[in-house]
Amino acid sequence: MVQPPESRATHTRRRLLAAVPALAVSALLGKPAVVRAEAAALATVDMELVLLACQVDPPKAGTGTTPGAEAHVLAVEQALQAKGLLAAAQTDGHYGTSTLDAYAAWQRSLGYTGLDANGVPGRTSLTQLGSGRFDVTRTVATGSRTDSYGGKRVNTRTADMLRAADSALSWSLVLTQGSYTSSNPGSAGTHDGGGVVDISVSGLTTTQRWHTVRALRTVGFAAWLRTPDDGFAYHIHAAAVSDPDMSRPARNQIHDYYFGRNGLANHAADNTPQAYRVPFTWWERYRRG
Repeated sequence: MVQPPESRATHTRRRLLAAVPALAVSALLGKPAVVRAEAAALATVDMELVLLACQVDPPKAGTGTTPGAEAHVLAVEQALQAKGLLAAAQTDGHYGTSTLDAYAAWQRSLGYTGLDANGVPGRTSLTQLGSGRFDVTRTVATGSRTDSYGGKRVNTRTADMLRAADSALSWSLVLTQGSYTSSNPGSAGTHDGGGVVDISVSGLTTTQRWHTVRALRTVGFAAWLRTPDDGFAYHIHAAAVSDPDMSRPARNQIHDYYFGRNGLANHAADNTPQAYRVPFTWWERYRRG
């Protein structure tokens, strides 16, 4: 059976149906079903925090963990270890390359390929991995991979983010490059997956360009103004934080952004003026206010 794209697949009702016999047995034994259900409650894994660690942890020197994510990553790693996909030494709350490789093996075992087997959890594979071990909260999904914005291909999550940023500006966002494309070798693979776009700044003043960067960052993009000093024609490069379809080079840019760097090969300090910086966030967190 061909699996649907992991980032868009829907939850099954397997857990709900499986719970029915247990409740029936509780009633027959004369014990309160609610008490028994609470006793059997599973741990929870916050998918948003696991995705954050997928971006922040792998490029690190060492095995430091991402604040807030360690316990959630550890639960995922313990499940991978139980399936024989991850060694005990790498079951440490750090979502490094060993965990990426182990999770990719889990995705392949479910029949996924390509972007759906990139080692980054999608909500379907994460739910299946957690069966009997943990429940998944705060799920993230990309939606359709063939959506568009201004005529450029993006996924639905990215399109929604661009619309939100656009609404905060009195000028329009114009994309020069979308996602899921390897047509521009100068992009170094960052556009190969989802969540990454380039935006024209033609006709905008310097102040307007920086306001655009801030609007994009506010809704959850890692965004930088690229200039000839960086080796590029003027444009804004934006990568949607925590997009499950993101290529590894783009995820490494999120790591840079998280630590205040420029997302380029030199990993220099972010040159965005302080007035146009915002606290690190992602789309789902922004929508919760």
